[in-house]
Amino acid sequence: MSATAGLRRALKSGLRAAGMLDVARLGVQLSALVLDLRRLPSTAAALPWFVRSWREYESLSGDDLRLRHAQPCLDDRGDSAGSAKGHYFHQDLWAARKVHAAGVAEHVDVGSRVDGFVAHVAAFTDVLYVDLRPLEAKGHPHIKARVGTVLALPFDDRSVRSLSCLHVIEHIGLGRYGDPLDPGGSLKALKELQRVVAAGGDFYLGVPVGRERVCFNAHRVLSPGAVVRALGELDLVEFSAVDDTGDLVRDAATADFERADYACGLFHFTRRS
Repeated sequence: MSATAGLRRALKSGLRAAGMLDVARLGVQLSALVLDLRRLPSTAAALPWFVRSWREYESLSGDDLRLRHAQPCLDDRGDSAGSAKGHYFHQDLWAARKVHAAGVAEHVDVGSRVDGFVAHVAAFTDVLYVDLRPLEAKGHPHIKARVGTVLALPFDDRSVRSLSCLHVIEHIGLGRYGDPLDPGGSLKALKELQRVVAAGGDFYLGVPVGRERVCFNAHRVLSPGAVVRALGELDLVEFSAVDDTGDLVRDAATADFERADYACGLFHFTRRS
């Protein structure tokens, strides 16, 4: 018997004993639980608790619960409250704090995480969000969207006062998002971002750094030094990084992350007036 079949049989048996079996809908209700085989042991261990809780709730409430309405959440009891580490957690807060400190009336972002960094910044200033794909942000007047590409931004030379691009350029040219294959995609994206930074303007960049390689077709890992050299028209104000353990290292040396495995480089550049 397969692990999936065994899980289904165990749940059927438990629910039948509880008088709650709805055979016609059982497969649909269980699908989310059995698709990830890595979670089967914890899921199976939680089934007796689920059945007991179901029966106890019915006894307390007097309700006749329906299996077709069930949405078993079997792992949440043992989960932590969350994770205050990792690339996106530190990167998005790092960049948002910098935009806030700059006090700009509008910030331009290219392709970063909407439900992370963009949402953070939209809490205190207007954000113009540029991406290949259209974005609907109804009910959020501080977020405006424009369709565009990081290889041909819809802005004049040296016209953007506050710019960010976080965890984006490493994907360019790998075809992951339907874009054309281009081995030079990341460097071309850096040149295009540099083109639009205004005199006196700020550019915040987040990108995987460490031992240079292509992890086809997910992303590239870039050398921190290569990033700085590619943006030769700009001055580096700060380099911080999220290290291989997921912790933030402020005001780091780029040389210290040349041999990282999969760190996240956080670069703040400016174009001197």
